[in-house]
Amino acid sequence: MAPSMAGRSSSPLDTTLIETLEEAPAESGDPRTSLAALVLLWSRDEPERVGEVVCLPPGGRDRTYTIGRADQADDDGAIPLTFGQARPRGRVERGPLRAAHVSRRQLAIAHEGGGGLRIEQVGRGVLRLDGHPLSSGVIYPGGLIEVENRITLLYSRRPMSWMRPVPGDITPEFPFGAADRWGLVGESPAAWELRRQAAFLAARDEHALILGPSGCGKELIVQAIHGLSARGRAPLCARNAATIPETLIDAELFGNLRNYPNPGMPERQGLLGEADGSTLFLDEVGELPRQLQAHLLRVMDRGEYQRLGEPRVRRADLRILAATNRDPAELKHDFLARFPHRLTIPGLDERPEDVPLLARHLLRGIAASDPGLVAPILRGDEPLLSAELAAALATYRYTTNVRELSELLWRALHASQGGPALEAPAELVRLGRPRPEAVEPTPAPGTLTRESVLAILERCGGVKEVAWRELGLRNRYQLGRLLKKLGIE
Repeated sequence: MAPSMAGRSSSPLDTTLIETLEEAPAESGDPRTSLAALVLLWSRDEPERVGEVVCLPPGGRDRTYTIGRADQADDDGAIPLTFGQARPRGRVERGPLRAAHVSRRQLAIAHEGGGGLRIEQVGRGVLRLDGHPLSSGVIYPGGLIEVENRITLLYSRRPMSWMRPVPGDITPEFPFGAADRWGLVGESPAAWELRRQAAFLAARDEHALILGPSGCGKELIVQAIHGLSARGRAPLCARNAATIPETLIDAELFGNLRNYPNPGMPERQGLLGEADGSTLFLDEVGELPRQLQAHLLRVMDRGEYQRLGEPRVRRADLRILAATNRDPAELKHDFLARFPHRLTIPGLDERPEDVPLLARHLLRGIAASDPGLVAPILRGDEPLLSAELAAALATYRYTTNVRELSELLWRALHASQGGPALEAPAELVRLGRPRPEAVEPTPAPGTLTRESVLAILERCGGVKEVAWRELGLRNRYQLGRLLKKLGIE
């Protein structure tokens, strides 16, 4: 059970972060209402903590934060950041990293202009920023931070409202990082926005069109919308429109009398009849001929339809949820107009922080059906990925999303040498990212005297944010260490 912030002694971060959030609005799209967040994508010794985040309080570039095993500030004033499980209802505090291989202060972090973060390696190990070995550099949202053989972090953002402590009496609906009851996996803002939109559409009864690339989870969202709706007690009636033979489409949808239109034809109730009182899900609706799209207008407006060969008009109380990976403009315009609600599901490229959680979920599914295959990479029930594979999967450019992720995992399993962690197959080439800005060499300690530092501080009016730049240092954190060494308060 994760400890709550209510039962933890206060730290400098609690005051800085919580007081900053007291008046923060709840919106998440505006940078002014969101926080820079570093998401744990991989950990050598604490893989169960993947998905947890540290967030930097908003502010200028005059404050330095650290990540590592420390949870208390040192004399130089750098504030240690701790990890937590962040969700829309708030954050469950999980504390600093605990692995012995991680330094007490592993990374120093400071805000830069334009939404950048300056990252400096102050602990043991090799630092890579977006794949490039550097001792210090600037990353931007989507950037990758790797401390070799220790941890991998992704720069993302989180709404300020997510950072408020979760009351101790709130029980999570499902465990952090696991699949929810509809099978959706993800703790990113995009994943939680999908859940919110599904709940919104479930409370309405109009027809809805679900858009998104192949393999992004459209069927899961449809199941969630139906299951949460007033129609959820009835079974969902679903059919992939692309699998219906063209000569039988009318009969499949509307039904037909026995021996009509051809002798020997069995009587069909039709999908519209089966969905009476429930929801009809038409997957790949873009594959329906435009002529048939026109046939559905009447039933979508008034619930009226006729079976083939039957003169009387029937009525069905149903809601249509349709999905397509095509441009909605390809649908017949008046058919498209019957869908007042449209929900677009993002692909994995738009929520890379969820990829390690999805990979874990998929590997657990494989382990359930083929335990011997996955057993060598399991620690308890936790599938272990190599740092290289975790980074490769998070930065991969997906076309069929979860289907493609599953394929990549199978390829890695085929090439596996038996553990202890699943390695990236040779053909999975990691995509490069823009190289962070170059960092000027740090002046040697002996080149800065107490007098020269005092002179620059005086010239800068004592503003340390300006002074460390004038001195050619990497950040305020390095200036703090220098001032302490030289006995300057």
